[in-house]
Formats: sequence, structure tokens, C-alpha cells
Amino acid sequence: MTVYLHHLTGCAPTPLAHYLKAIGILRLVAQQKDADVRGFWRDQHFCLLTTLDEAALEAFFLDEYAPTPFVSPWNKGSGFYATNDKGLAPVEGSKAHRLEAFRRGISEARTQLDAITRADAEVRQLKDQTKAKKGAKPARSKDDPDYKRDLAAAEREFKRLKADLYGPFALAWRGPHRDWMDAAMVLSPEGEPSWPALLGTGGNDGRLDFTNTAMQRLGDLFDLESVNGAPIPMAKALLKTALFETPSAALLDAAVGQFLPGSAGGANGTTGPDAGSRINPWDFVLMLEGAIAFRGQATRKLGARDDMRAAIPFAITAQAVGYATRGKEKDARGEQWMPLWERAASWQDVGALFGEGRAQLGRSSARRPLDFVRAIARLGVARGLTGFIRYGYLERNGQSNLAVPLGRIEVAAHPRARLIDEIGGWLDRLQREADDAPARFSASVGVLSDAVFNVLTREAEPARWQSVLAAIDEVERVQASGTAFKVGPCPTLSPGWLDAAADDSPDWRLSLSLGSAARGYKKDASPFDPVRAHALPIDPKKGWSYAIGADKRLINDPRVVMMGRDPLSDLVALVERRLVEASQIGSRTLPLVARYGAGARLDDLACFLAGEVDVERIVALGRALMALKWQHARLPRVRVGPRDDRPDEAWEALRLCALPFPVRERTIATEPAIFRRLASGDAAGAVELALRRLRAVGLRPPLAAAIADPTTARRWAAAFAFPIEPAVATAMADRFENPTVRETA
Repeated sequence: MTVYLHHLTGCAPTPLAHYLKAIGILRLVAQQKDADVRGFWRDQHFCLLTTLDEAALEAFFLDEYAPTPFVSPWNKGSGFYATNDKGLAPVEGSKAHRLEAFRRGISEARTQLDAITRADAEVRQLKDQTKAKKGAKPARSKDDPDYKRDLAAAEREFKRLKADLYGPFALAWRGPHRDWMDAAMVLSPEGEPSWPALLGTGGNDGRLDFTNTAMQRLGDLFDLESVNGAPIPMAKALLKTALFETPSAALLDAAVGQFLPGSAGGANGTTGPDAGSRINPWDFVLMLEGAIAFRGQATRKLGARDDMRAAIPFAITAQAVGYATRGKEKDARGEQWMPLWERAASWQDVGALFGEGRAQLGRSSARRPLDFVRAIARLGVARGLTGFIRYGYLERNGQSNLAVPLGRIEVAAHPRARLIDEIGGWLDRLQREADDAPARFSASVGVLSDAVFNVLTREAEPARWQSVLAAIDEVERVQASGTAFKVGPCPTLSPGWLDAAADDSPDWRLSLSLGSAARGYKKDASPFDPVRAHALPIDPKKGWSYAIGADKRLINDPRVVMMGRDPLSDLVALVERRLVEASQIGSRTLPLVARYGAGARLDDLACFLAGEVDVERIVALGRALMALKWQHARLPRVRVGPRDDRPDEAWEALRLCALPFPVRERTIATEPAIFRRLASGDAAGAVELALRRLRAVGLRPPLAAAIADPTTARRWAAAFAFPIEPAVATAMADRFENPTVRETA
């Protein structure tokens, strides 16, 4: 048996119409011609493995294809409520064998429509009474109270009958037209319909009814009056265009709906002011054939908080994250992520995939894009998939709803994706709060969402994980101003974040030093009195939640000195506050200690003092890392660094006078006046006091004085905020104590 491989270059993953067309072709060939057909995606198009050669494949669609009965009697534009409708009437009155199932579906719909048809006719008749015929006055006025009463009663009766329409259809319909109904709507146990965004509102989008349009397109392809439903002369050329993307000049000027935005026409659609819609009738018909694969499953159960759209395969709530062209996404109909696979799969396999149609995140199904990418990163979707095309049903081009492709998401394992679970619940609460929050807060939550999306959908580089940490800090700073603080600060983070975000840069190492700073570390390696309390108004006794007063506002805590306006000022304010608190308990030290292995290196401090680092990023990362569980962190020993890459001797002299521990068995008492002079720009005075202090403990600084401009002096003061370890302090003291070290330094 010979198997042919067809490259259907006319079936691409985007736009949505072409994706659905590929699914429709696979379904139709499998169900009506070759049960062993296989399909897969490769090089941006769909491939078909079948026993049909190209001529036989074309002959199947031209001569044998039996269309699915697309009937939506619940829609007013479906053709059931008009006399001699141009779409429905030719199909209903045809003699073609290939349309037998279609005619049966129309007939079964008719049996349920007698009462509602009469009610609709009465409404139309009343409205016609207000229209003036040529040369005559209207029979009734729209302002006539009796007319308003009669029209309102007629419309109420029509709506009542229409509301009871779905249940009888669901009970009575069997066969392929029921498959269409299941794709067009999902009925709740109470009989209330929910409309999957893929097919608008029950098979129509505004004034465009998909089913009636499909019937018209069938009339454009086949001679509906002939017994065999023979194809029209142009049908073969149009089929080649639909399957293999061969050029054609026979496209129709007809509506395409939301599925093919590039052909929808409208403003800026051509070189002129306006463009018409262009459509291949095969594309529209085969597109709806593919949409049937996305029907809701009766066995699917929805949680109390799940959106009804979740009953449709891979459909989730819309979220403006991961793409740039954001609009008023609150009005969006949702998103749908269309799966791609590169291994040949039968229709049974593909149908089972769409029948299951969900991404699992723990015990629950993914409901939003961030949930979905977390599930993908953890291989929470069916294996064998290589990616997803993300579509958003968004309002664009005025009030038009379009299926907009929002990007391709590759399915790949991200070993560190579970780190996002630590902030997943917090991020969910932030996003719910952002709906009605001030613009600044909504923007910061959007930046955080984008950062999380990027780290889960692209190569997990340390820079992307650092962007997540920086975005966490931005959200917390906005919260500290009094916005959405009830959500709470970022929860504690595991040490895995250090492995994910670590790079060999001075900026990162300095942020570790700042983030791990505390008064000290206990024997179990847990910090006590960490500096996070100086960055946020939080209460560590209540699980690091925000401290809220009796007035239900954030407490104005004097310990909070890092306001986030200027990073250097924040570092200076942190050191000043620590010195004040030390003096209050009678201590003459600077109580800033880093976690072992996180202390600042001399070469990194030299870069900071020389202005060769991004101070704003260092402080942002450091503030975020204050939420880390430092007692569980395991870091390598701090390297002292080469002797030719160290800070200025004057700064090292100043730093030795602000330590929380003795050095070389010498206790150098901290004099707050040294730091105050330095912070005010008086570098010469600060150095003079520091040299006296060092000489008093037996150290011999190799300088008599030093000067620096006020800006440099303030940067010197800010560098005190980065704790150093005893080994680093010893290296500095050796420079002042050992002549040999001094000569080779």
C-alpha cells in the first residue's frame, strides 16, 4: 500500500482560519475516506500522510465530500426566520446526495421552530406597521402607547420561546448537526448556554452568522440543484489554493469574520482608504469543519471559580501579558492556545487531545496565560506537543472582534519553573487587585507578569530571572505607598532563586550582600533583625505581612527609610538608621552582617566606588532578595580578590571604622560622626577621624589625609551598606598593618 505525503502549504498555524482548515481536512479525510490518515505540523504548514495521491485527495473534496450540517436555529441570522433565505433555502431545497445530512439537520431544527417562528413573524409584522408604504402613511406610530405595549409583549414571547430553545435541541438532536451544536455552545446543567469564543456567540459574530455564510459558500462551490452536487468550474482551482497555496484570482468579496484578520478589509487594508473582504470559499467551509473538533465535552466538570470557556479545549481567560499590542483586554472574549505537534498522529489521537483539552497545574486546570505557561514549563500538557499558537479574541479595529495571533509558545521543560509557584498565589491576588487599582500599580503588576511569562517561555537566562526579582521590588515599592497593600508583600523565596538568577557580575554579588544583610545570624544560620524591615512597613512577627494600623492603613514605621526614590540615598539612609539603632542599645558597631558567602568582595566594591555598576538595579535586586530564606542558602566562600583591584586606601580606612566584629583581635569602635561627615560630603574630615581611630588601635595607615568631591564622598558612604565578611576586613587590615603587604599592594 502506497502512502503519500502532502505538504499542505495553504494550511499554516496562523491565521486561525488556516489552522482550523488543517484540522478540518484531517477530520474529514479520516471520517469520510481514509481512516488511517495521519497529520502533523512541519516548517510552518500542515502535512498529511494518506493513501490518497494528490489527484485522489482533490477528487474527494470535489466529488465526495459531505459537509457537516452547520445549523444554528437559535440565531436570528441563521436563515430559519426569513422567507427564501439566500443561504439556507438553496441547501434545504437541494437534491444533492452529499447534502442529505445537511437537509436532515435543517429538518430537525424546523420541528422545534414552529412556535418561535410564529412569534418572530408577529414581531416583524408589528414593526412593519410603522413603515410607510409609497404614497401612504404608516398604519401605527412608534410613539403610540398601545403599539409599544403590543410590541413589548410580542418581543417578550419571542425571547421566552428562544430561551427554552436549547434544551429541546440538546434532547432531540443526534448526528453531525449535534456535533456542531456542541462546538457552538456549552449548556450548563440548568440549560443555560455559554458561548465559546471560537465561534462567537453560538455561531455568529455580531450580524455575521457563520452557518448561513457557510451555506452561501457551499453554493459558491457546488451546483446545489444537481443530484450529485457537482463542483462549479472554479472550485478545483480554489481548492488548490486552499490546500497548496497556489495563486488564484477567483477569491470572493465576502465577509470572513474573526478568523482571518488580514483579509477582513476595512481601513488601512489597502493602498486606498478602505479595502473589501477577500475569502476563498473553501477556507471558510473547511475552517468551520475544523472548529467542530473544539466542541465542549459533557463529561468536563467546572469548578465553582472556573470560567465557562474552560469547557472548550485549551480556552482560557484573556490576560494582557506576553505581547505588546495591549488594548482594553477586560472586554476580550478570552484566549485559545492551539497545539502543534511534529509526530504523525491519527484523527483518533488528535480528537482525544482536543477532547481532553486542558493544561494541568497541580490539582487544578490552567485558567489564564500565566497558569498555562507554568503548566507547559512543567510538562503539564499531553506529551508529543512541540508548541502552541496563542490566539486572543480581542477587540481591535474599532469594535471588531478578531482572533489575533499573540505568539508561538514552545513546549520545553524548565527545571526551575517551580520557583514561580512560590509567588504564584501572590501574583494571582495582585492581578485580581490590579483590575480596579491605580494605573501605577496595574503597570507594575503588568511588568511582573511579563517578566514571569518571559522566563517561562524563553531560554531561562539569569538576566530574565533577575528581571522577575526587579519587578517584584517595583510592585512592593508601589504597595509601600499605600496601594493594594492588603495583598501582602512578596512571600519568602527559596534559595533556588539564587541559582536561577546568579551571574558572574559585580551587580549580582553586591545585591546578594545587601539582600542578606541583618544584625546577625544565629547558630541555625537564620538571620535576626534583617534589613527588610527598613525597606517595607512589615511586621516580621506576623509572617512578614504588612503592618496595618487601627485606621486600616499602613503604619508609618520610622524604621522604613528606603523609600525607593534614589538608590544611593536609600543605601545611605539604611546605614544611618542602623547606626542610630546601635547607639540606642549602647553598641558602637555598624550592625550589618551578610550571610556566609554573600559578603561583598573588594573588587566589586571597587567597581561600585568607581561608578562602574548599575546602582539602581543592585538596590532593586537586593530589596527583592531580602525575602529569601537565607538560612537555607549555601554559597561559596567569598574571594578576597587581587591586590591590584581594590578600593582606594582612604575608603578602606573608613570602612575599617564601621565593622560589626573585631579584626585582627582588635575591636575598632564605630564613630557615627565619621559616617555623618562622609554622607554630608566632607570626605577630608571623615578620613581624618578614621585615621585617628585606626592609629589608636595600632594600625598604620599608609596615608596622612585624603580629599574627594561631595558626590564621591556620598558614594563612599553608600558603599557601607554592603556588609563584608571577616576575611575581607582582615585583608584590608593587613594592608595597614603589614609593611610587606603594603609594599606589594
